Amino acid sequence: MESQESYQITPFCLIPASELFFSYSRSSGKGGQHVNKVNTKVSLSFDLEASPSLTAEQKTLLRQRLGNRLNKQGNLRLDGDRQRSQRGNQEEVVQRFIRLLRDALYIPKKRKKTRPSKNAKQRRLQMKKKRSQLKRQRGKRNFEQE
Repeated sequence: MESQESYQITPFCLIPASELFFSYSRSSGKGGQHVNKVNTKVSLSFDLEASPSLTAEQKTLLRQRLGNRLNKQGNLRLDGDRQRSQRGNQEEVVQRFIRLLRDALYIPKKRKKTRPSKNAKQRRLQMKKKRSQLKRQRGKRNFEQE
């Protein structure tokens, strides 16, 4: 029985867990004898091209921004083997997947050009005058000219 779980990437992008494919293999690293017996390494595969959850614009954006991470078939693959348990590695890989897609789909807001107000300009010039006057007072004085 397949789970009905889904992952919220952005407010407008929801990917069902059924679109993520997991494979398991033996991991290297810490864990002692346990490492040699149990398949704890998790590989997540996501077929970007076949995903019905993404719009054409989102797919294009992901292809541009994640191009070096996609294979020729348009699959995104992530591996995780830092944890000692399969479940821990699976959760870690899913979190990295969500973060990766969220960052790739992020569109920064356009900057609105603004101008300083007339009063702000006057204040700035006044402060500059005060500061230059203060610095002039600190300098050496020629008492013969006064």
